[in-house]
Amino acid sequence: MSSDQGGTPAAITARGVSKRYHIGHRARPTTLAERVVQAVRHPFAQEDREELWALRNCSFDVARGDLVGIIGRNGAGKSTLLKLLSRITEPTAGEILLYGRVGALLEVGTGFHPELTGRENVYLNGTILGMRRREIAARFDEIVAFAEVERFLDTPVKHYSSGMYVRLAFAVAAHLEPEILIVDEVLAVGDSEFQRKCLGKMAEVAHAGRTVLFVSHNLQAVSTLTKRTLVLDRGACVFDGPTLDGIAHYRSMQSAHADGAASYAGPASEGNRVATARVVTSQQGGVHVCGRPIQFEFELEIPEPASALCFSFQVIDADERSVCHLWCFDPDTRFRREAGRYRLTFAVPAFRAYRGSYTLRTFVSDRRTWAEFETLAEICPFVVTMEGIERPEYDWDDGTSAYIEDHEWTLVREGSGDAAQKGGFHV
Repeated sequence: MSSDQGGTPAAITARGVSKRYHIGHRARPTTLAERVVQAVRHPFAQEDREELWALRNCSFDVARGDLVGIIGRNGAGKSTLLKLLSRITEPTAGEILLYGRVGALLEVGTGFHPELTGRENVYLNGTILGMRRREIAARFDEIVAFAEVERFLDTPVKHYSSGMYVRLAFAVAAHLEPEILIVDEVLAVGDSEFQRKCLGKMAEVAHAGRTVLFVSHNLQAVSTLTKRTLVLDRGACVFDGPTLDGIAHYRSMQSAHADGAASYAGPASEGNRVATARVVTSQQGGVHVCGRPIQFEFELEIPEPASALCFSFQVIDADERSVCHLWCFDPDTRFRREAGRYRLTFAVPAFRAYRGSYTLRTFVSDRRTWAEFETLAEICPFVVTMEGIERPEYDWDDGTSAYIEDHEWTLVREGSGDAAQKGGFHV
């Protein structure tokens, strides 16, 4: 068995690992009739395919008992790397050596058969890991207690919520003693108490001499749990070293991508009412820390006054749900009386959205009829982190409806010399 530079036996050795995918740019036939028609009309046509290197020339060693974080922007190659390490797919080039049994939790449902019950899936996963039935039975009660799914143990897992699915999947992966435990961002599905349990269990697994790879956008969890971190960017491993230095490197990368990251500029066309939009986050690179002040800025082109004109916007999460809705429809709002260009700023002293990726959706509408003059979606992407924040400091709803933040808005008509109008909302 190979060993790392310090003499500790290696659990993982990766050398020059690359993974290539082919992206097709031609619609593929979905039925036999479509296939026949396409063959007759274009008998010699070839599919236009583009090469995409999800990973390129990644090399690293992980010693037995190490707890290593893996961070990077969306699309950096993190999930691809974990699938290669889990033997779900094979590398296009390079070599991966694993010394020990691997337990992986990569996404909701991985390794579970939806038609089987929770009890049956526990034994199925244990068997896949190479364990005997009596070994699984010896840990069965501990797994169920950790997952907190006793009532639903004999229910097919296809009826489980995503949170129940993840609780049971993590409990199985962590308690059936794999030498290497691989955990992706999927833990974000669980509630805060369960996330805390999972982080504690991963630390316990590492202290027992087993190896843990932890992928997360929660930099606070990465810094608390790991001492070493790999940073991926565009398929390459651009940093391998102490976690605090790795997080600093990642933040510098985010700053480098800051231009336009949380801003929008509309096309120069007549009637384009939302001309520009910008989110001023608490950190550079479109990164905002939960609970810190945030500012939303808009420039509006009002071609003609409208007595019931209303502007509002929503903050939309990655599941396309509205989590926050703010508006400006004061009865005496000036842009109902005067055409022109306006600057509208919403200042929120404590923006409480939970960690994740967000965009804005804007509305310019008639408040009497709610007829919409213009709607923009998926603009100004930004990220919320929980770094330095304990979740119990704030209360979140179940994510099914939007809430209203305390805020103040300021409206100024450019070139008018008039005093700014102000308004807002206070709980």
